[in-house]
Amino acid sequence: MTSKRRFFRPALLSAACILTLATATLPAQESRLPDMGSSAGRILSPAKQSEYGAMMLAQLRHYGYTLDDPLLDQWLQAVGQRLAAASDRPEQSFTFFLLKDRQINAFATLGGYIGTNAGLILAAEREDEMAAVLGHEIAHVTQTHVLRAVERAQRDQIPILLGMLAAIMVAQQSSSSNSGDAAMAAVMGAQGLMIQRQIDYTRSNESEADRLGIRTLARSGYDPAAMAAFFERMQASSRANLGSEESRLPDYLRTHPVTTTRIAEAKTRAERLPPPSRLAAADAHNSSNPLLPGSLKLNIEQPQGDSGDFVWARERLRVLSATSPREAIGEYERMARAKPLDEAARYGLALAKIQASQAASARDELTPLAARHPGNRWLQLALAEAEARSGQTAASEQRFARLRARYPNDPAVAISAARVLVERGDAEAARKALAMLRPLLGHSTQTPAFQRIFARANEIAGDLVRAGEAHAEAEYLNGNPERALLQLNTLLRRPDLDYYARARIDARIIAITPVVEELRRLGMNDKTLER
Repeated sequence: MTSKRRFFRPALLSAACILTLATATLPAQESRLPDMGSSAGRILSPAKQSEYGAMMLAQLRHYGYTLDDPLLDQWLQAVGQRLAAASDRPEQSFTFFLLKDRQINAFATLGGYIGTNAGLILAAEREDEMAAVLGHEIAHVTQTHVLRAVERAQRDQIPILLGMLAAIMVAQQSSSSNSGDAAMAAVMGAQGLMIQRQIDYTRSNESEADRLGIRTLARSGYDPAAMAAFFERMQASSRANLGSEESRLPDYLRTHPVTTTRIAEAKTRAERLPPPSRLAAADAHNSSNPLLPGSLKLNIEQPQGDSGDFVWARERLRVLSATSPREAIGEYERMARAKPLDEAARYGLALAKIQASQAASARDELTPLAARHPGNRWLQLALAEAEARSGQTAASEQRFARLRARYPNDPAVAISAARVLVERGDAEAARKALAMLRPLLGHSTQTPAFQRIFARANEIAGDLVRAGEAHAEAEYLNGNPERALLQLNTLLRRPDLDYYARARIDARIIAITPVVEELRRLGMNDKTLER
């Protein structure tokens, strides 16, 4: 990969983040809490905010920046929703997603969509530190920093920025030798136009987001001192690597500058908070529910500390964010030369070997780990996959059966087991996979990973209509609504459609059509279909 290409991918992603961050800016002198009389909600309704957030996520998926893994998604959602429930607006809807980028960064956008780079989680030493950053971004949403900025901007600012992103994407797709230079010029131009707004956003809102983020950490049972600890380590790392191109200033510090004063304030705020148990009790006492008797005392136990999954999630993320399985294996080999790999790193190495078609070696690595941790879902799922791919079909089936009994209708378990069955390519195995996947329809289907495996299972089982619907849904979730619409309209012409299938397809066409029309209005047409 050339140096230009190495620069281009992070730069292109930063342009996408500009779309969210640039609209989340306020005049530098303003730092007060939201005005209850604000008209921001009239500029963009909650439904419209959610639509733009979903559009951003779909576009990031379309160009391959997101990391969609059922197991990691569950973990991230669990941490994020735990924090969101303890925020000042627990009724706010949030969607948390991962990006493959190894740069340290995170951002919040409209509709409660919060993106976290792989690099940020890899840089964290414990879950509390990662949760500190999420709590900070949640505060940007709950305090309507993004939405209030839109109120002060032109009503068409978001469409203009979406159009800018589309222009950059078109330049990326161009076969011209100058396309990379043109796209980078567009990125740098956009950064130049928006940099002052990003600085204003930082100066006016970071202190408020820190304060509320630290309180959210404590309310949710995490260590409130973790925010200062993480920022302090990032600041020290950036100073040590000053002038190094490979270890340049993290993107998160560019949009969220960390100063000694800010770190000291974060430490002071954390020290002044009561212990988590007392804070939770105070919150329960102060929150009166008019539907409950005033004399009723609620005893709500808050989760405390790390979920226990962080080290396994971090190593899985290390493997899936690497440029290739071989590169991931090489990374672990370099780590092993520095010091012996711990259990989590050995899990990561085994996972990389599964990805590199070295299933037997991975199985040998995972077997003793799984024996020592029989209740660890991360290890047991990896071993079941390694057994299946190394020819130990019966052992794999038994292990998956135990996992499904322990975690019924768990999306990560069901999708992993279904994927192994589908790889066999026979109708009986596909029907077994569908039996695992169908119970998840309706509440775990908003991911491309689910729709792809559901489509393939239906294809092998012979249900081409359901397969076509799932393929269309996967296209829609991956930022290709025009292709989804084309596939659904094609399905409608099938003579074998029954009433129920036709009704389902008609309903999706009605839902997707406005999205396609909005994208066309913004000039974001599907160039592949045009050609």
